[in-house]
Amino acid sequence: QVQLVESGGGSVQAGGSLRLSCVVSGYAYSSFCMGWFRQPPGKGREGVAAIANDGDNTYYTDSVKGRFTIARDGAKNTVYLQMNSLKPEDTAKYYCATDTPCAAAGAWLSFMARTASGYWGQGTQVTVSS
Repeated sequence: QVQLVESGGGSVQAGGSLRLSCVVSGYAYSSFCMGWFRQPPGKGREGVAAIANDGDNTYYTDSVKGRFTIARDGAKNTVYLQMNSLKPEDTAKYYCATDTPCAAAGAWLSFMARTASGYWGQGTQVTVSS
């Protein structure tokens, strides 16, 4: 049984930092693309960052470039999202997801945000106050 469990969300003031973690079990984690997505209140799902199975190919949506960093630890079957310089507009529920191997992390992220295919966690709430 595939499980993705996110943690690390919380409430911070603007300018603060959080690190989200997503532990994957029951899955060939190391062979597949991993991504972080978010859904702000009353809005649609957005792809935030993705990392390919090789760990070198990453992609970030424009609004988080230079502030967020995605990384994966194969030994721990975990993918992280380090979020710095947080802004109120980053407030959302954050989800991790995985599906297939990917050659292009950006295209995969867009596909996943649009279709919600593959495996998803239950999400962790991030709230940034001004």
